[in-house]
Amino acid sequence: MHSDRRFLVGLVGDGVTPSLTPPMHMAEATALGIPYVYRPIDTALLGLGVTELGEILAWAERLGFDALNITHPFKQAVLPHLDHVDPVAASLGAVNTVLLTAEGRLGYNTDTTGFAAALREGLPGVPRERVVQFGAGGAGSAVADALLRDGVRELTIVDLDIERVAALAVRAGERHPHAEVRPGTPAEAADLLARADGVVNCTPLGMAAHPGTAFDPALLRPQTWLADIVYRPLRTALLDAARERGCRTLDGGQMAVHQAVDAFELITGVRPDPRRMTRHFRDLVTSEEILAR
Repeated sequence: MHSDRRFLVGLVGDGVTPSLTPPMHMAEATALGIPYVYRPIDTALLGLGVTELGEILAWAERLGFDALNITHPFKQAVLPHLDHVDPVAASLGAVNTVLLTAEGRLGYNTDTTGFAAALREGLPGVPRERVVQFGAGGAGSAVADALLRDGVRELTIVDLDIERVAALAVRAGERHPHAEVRPGTPAEAADLLARADGVVNCTPLGMAAHPGTAFDPALLRPQTWLADIVYRPLRTALLDAARERGCRTLDGGQMAVHQAVDAFELITGVRPDPRRMTRHFRDLVTSEEILAR
């Protein structure tokens, strides 16, 4: 396949210079014969923050960018700067993909579709009656929506920020009246995990810059499945502990790939090959691990 259209894409976020998303997108574009340049716009290196987000978007438009992926800490802050927001993203209150078009700035959320696809692919057939989710930020909102769309009947969302988790529980419950969605606290972890079918970590704990676990892994039962959305590293302390206890697990790589698949299609209009993108991603991770030795 060949496209006469050329694409310039950016990734806006704090500390995104090492991200694997740009090379993953570009490798797939090369395989499809699509001219495609994807560059990180690292606000930490540039000394920019949320208050400058409007300027970043304006300059991206002036410089000819076709689209931007948006990550921490801008997924919610970007909403007022958009001309149109997809209904799903609007209901989540978070956007991770912005198309810069002649019709204006269009916002979408591929985190929620990405996690749903990852869960179906990586943990097929697991029970979903009761799930506990740790983390109520932008990614947590997307994951909660995916879980509830996928049939979870009882979802407890645990976060240190009581107001944020309460607000997310209300929003998610309104979108999915068939289910019970409630806020939880870390102090309840033992009771919650004692009867959970599955657990999802949507906190940054486990990342190289944020070591640790969102809860004591000793609370996991062998019959409980665990998904961790952290993908750098792919093997987090929480995943290792869960596997030692006999739990079925899902690492963050599959969500990273599937959200990229959906974003790539939005940006180019071409559906990429998820299996090939998965191979791209795993090759990048392997190369990174070898270089780190």
